[in-house]
Amino acid sequence: MAREFQRGHKAKISDLTPGTDLYVGVQISGPGLTFDISCFGLDANEQLSDDRYFIFFNQPKSPEESIQLLGAQAGDTESFRVTLDRIPANIHKLSFTATIDGAGQMSQVGPGYIRIVAGGEEVVRYAFTGSEFTTERAVMLGDFYLKDVWRFAAVGQGFDGGLDALLKNFGGEVAEEAPAAPQQQTAAPSFAPPPQATAPAPSFGAPAAPQAPQVPQPAPSFGAPAAQAPAPTPQQQMHAAPTIAAPMPPMGGTVPPPAPAPAPYGQPGQPPQQPQFGQVPGQPVPAAPYGQQAPPQYGQQPRGMPQGVPQVVPQAGAGLQAALQPYKETATGQRWTPQNQQLMRVDLTMGGTPVLARQGSMVMYQGKVDFSYKGAGFAGRIVGNATGQEMQLMRCTGRGQVFLAEDGSHLHAIELQGDGICVSAESVLAFDESLQHEVRRIEGHGIPGGALFTMQFQGTGTVIVKTHGVPVVLPVTPTTFADCNAIVAWSSASQVIISSQVRLRRNAYPGHSGETVNLQFRGAPGNFIVVQPYEV
Repeated sequence: MAREFQRGHKAKISDLTPGTDLYVGVQISGPGLTFDISCFGLDANEQLSDDRYFIFFNQPKSPEESIQLLGAQAGDTESFRVTLDRIPANIHKLSFTATIDGAGQMSQVGPGYIRIVAGGEEVVRYAFTGSEFTTERAVMLGDFYLKDVWRFAAVGQGFDGGLDALLKNFGGEVAEEAPAAPQQQTAAPSFAPPPQATAPAPSFGAPAAPQAPQVPQPAPSFGAPAAQAPAPTPQQQMHAAPTIAAPMPPMGGTVPPPAPAPAPYGQPGQPPQQPQFGQVPGQPVPAAPYGQQAPPQYGQQPRGMPQGVPQVVPQAGAGLQAALQPYKETATGQRWTPQNQQLMRVDLTMGGTPVLARQGSMVMYQGKVDFSYKGAGFAGRIVGNATGQEMQLMRCTGRGQVFLAEDGSHLHAIELQGDGICVSAESVLAFDESLQHEVRRIEGHGIPGGALFTMQFQGTGTVIVKTHGVPVVLPVTPTTFADCNAIVAWSSASQVIISSQVRLRRNAYPGHSGETVNLQFRGAPGNFIVVQPYEV
């Protein structure tokens, strides 16, 4: 029986099926919409470092055929064959996506799904509807990713832009010239099993009619599901023309004939530039290097025009898109995604678990998100009343994405899988509410405020730690000491001891070192501490 996944659910492939030769089917449709369904083979940095592992209608298989595009069959809009044990070592993730070819939004799609079939039997299905999206034109449906072993994650993450924008997000490049007319794609291979006498296991192919029972095998081989409908519905057909290789058509109509004396770029009366970026219509490409006055370059004040004179705003074109591209939102399909070193995005629609964040750390959010007050009284304890170091938290719930930051601090996502970590309360920005957490107090003479407050996290989830600058991680040894004002975090199994170097006689005189109270850490091999290059 197939397991029903929700958005954010993950599982090991070995827990779903012992097979590694898998069928992946995608069903997505909408009135008047045409879809491109693709698979991106990404490296350890989640980038498309090898274009041969971008599997789509114009490149239907990888070099060693570990990933193959099969076409529409068995009620699926598109289907793939994935042989996990043949995927090369440099590929760490397979991301299955669907994009709209032409006008339309993902909110217009009807009920759809992505499913995995092993040996002709469906083992997992993730279903979605258009109500989960808004104006997006692409969606990342599901991922196969390598983390010790191959796993599957139901993503369901919307993405603004079409297939070319998604390709650029994964580090790919869009060709600047239109390619030759694509060859007519051949029909998907039929699912007819080979003779049973020569096939020790279920073969590649889906049975067209019920067959005699086969001898059970420990690991089912590839087999697509039996056809659920005689033919796909008309709106499920794929187009045959590529959409990402050709440059975008010019916006604004045809190019007017060249004028004898065209006005400088940016003045009233000048038509939108069409031939090339930064070139005045009707004039050849100048031989002068970039930055000279003739002809004026994009963003440069025309010669002879006083500074500050208003100009006609040019159309947003490739130049503006190229300038903003490095700063666009990064959507990886994960619950926690760093946008840069100082900004973190959490997708509340994944996992279904609220997030606790430091009050005032939200800088922007998308979707329907509710924020409520959450005091520092974890497990019914009010901490910090005496010292004023109480940590004020807010609870983030709903369906949307929240962007968190504070004072330009560097942010680090630490994922816990049953282990534990202690983090200085001043260094905690946010964490999943599913984590078990409690406030601990380390008392000692000489510590500012009389104590050091730390938060101990255990369980499964993510905690976001903020640091001033790039931290350093050190192993715990019998001679490991750290300044209590610079320590960020340490493994929960470490023992913390107050180490005081105070000498009353020396304190009566000026000029002492100022390093009078430190924390000594002890523990078995494997324990660690995290220290930042800054003292709070």
